[in-house]
Amino acid sequence: MTTTSHHHDLRASVAAASRRLAEHGLLIGTAGNVSSRRGEVVAVTATGAVLADATVDDVTVVDLDGAVIEGSLAPTSELALHLGVLRSAPPERVSAVVHTHAPKATALSLVLDELPVIHYQQLALGGILRVAPFHAFGTPELAAAVGAALDGRLAALMANHGAVALGPDLAGAIENALLVEWLADLYLRAAVVGVPRPLDEAQQRAVIAHATRLGYGATKRVSA
Repeated sequence: MTTTSHHHDLRASVAAASRRLAEHGLLIGTAGNVSSRRGEVVAVTATGAVLADATVDDVTVVDLDGAVIEGSLAPTSELALHLGVLRSAPPERVSAVVHTHAPKATALSLVLDELPVIHYQQLALGGILRVAPFHAFGTPELAAAVGAALDGRLAALMANHGAVALGPDLAGAIENALLVEWLADLYLRAAVVGVPRPLDEAQQRAVIAHATRLGYGATKRVSA
């Protein structure tokens, strides 16, 4: 393990992401974890760190096998979950992982087996969000279950536990985590008055085709 900080900016970005998620109420106390990959290394929050106050010193750098290469604190107990996702996905699609104990997403994980597509914005996450079955935190079984739930998705719920969101970078992963919590809030509000009505497959395909034609989600210059 080195003592010099060759990855200061990467560690700082993970700490900043943790603070932002805590500001939004998605990370509570020491519960939750954040990681970001750069090449063959991953910066990840340390176990026991208070994430709302995270600094560079609360972030540890490991290689893709989990060996610590920078930092003085042990990495999160969910390291296997983070590394499993980051090793299996193309880095241009997934280079950051956010695991939260967001209250509304966690509430849905107590009662649902999957979150149906209730709003077209959910399609940005890949469609229906699966709920990974419960396993004790930090176990290989949980890491495997979450990996399976994320297949073809950028987010999943974790039964009686929380949620996980992915992105091509930390900003994208944070936005996806916020989207998951917004969708969970939407579902909970609707369920108060009735059974939420999901979009069917034909409606989903129509939205995707229309968004593709429009280049939806990207800024455009006004034509002269």
